[in-house]
Amino acid sequence: MSYLYLKKQPARNLLFWRLLRLVPVLIFMIGLLALSYAGWPLVSYQIKSWSKFQNNNLIRPYSSVAFNNITDQEQSFFTVSGVGENLTQVKNWLPSGSDRGVGGRVDYYSLTIPSLGIFNAIVRVGGEDLSKNLIQYGGTAYPGDFGNAVIFGHSVLPQFFNPKDYMTIFSLLPTLEYGDEIMVDFDGVRYRYQIEEMIEVKPEDLSILEQKFDDSYISMVTCVPPGTYLRRLVVRARLVR
Repeated sequence: MSYLYLKKQPARNLLFWRLLRLVPVLIFMIGLLALSYAGWPLVSYQIKSWSKFQNNNLIRPYSSVAFNNITDQEQSFFTVSGVGENLTQVKNWLPSGSDRGVGGRVDYYSLTIPSLGIFNAIVRVGGEDLSKNLIQYGGTAYPGDFGNAVIFGHSVLPQFFNPKDYMTIFSLLPTLEYGDEIMVDFDGVRYRYQIEEMIEVKPEDLSILEQKFDDSYISMVTCVPPGTYLRRLVVRARLVR
């Protein structure tokens, strides 16, 4: 008589194995959500920018009056910062003369953009560290004076926007509309400006510093698309008298 021995299969937890099969699907879904979370702001910005911002990558002066005391050596600093550059430092955005204007009649003032929930943000004239405050490029006109006050601010992906955090304060600048108001409290006087121009420029475009002396202007500058530093968005407002 012959015998046949069959090894008993170990008991399997069917629920465990079914869940294990779902792991690759879950990983894929999480990755897709993360990509969408970071990528959608860039896509939506590109779609809106075609119609909203005048003349994408425009290289032209605001006026025939140039900011003509920038040397050739300083101009070379306007090339795009390399990967890993610390863009919280103005020296990585601007030429080495960015402290021009320090020691003038006012070193600090405040800026308010009601439509973005930004109130009394500190602007330092000729400052360096964008993580601590907004910075007006030294040597450009003071608010209320004839000319163009150029103010730089940091930005990240819009979902991280916090109006009290200078690392994110200009993240929603692209959502502003023509006609929106900006208030500046400078040297004891409140000035009211109204947005009339929104332009994209290349990082090396010096025209953002040029002065136009027919009126008082403010130009707010940040990096776009959101979370990148490929181009600069310039939002220019004129004093309401």
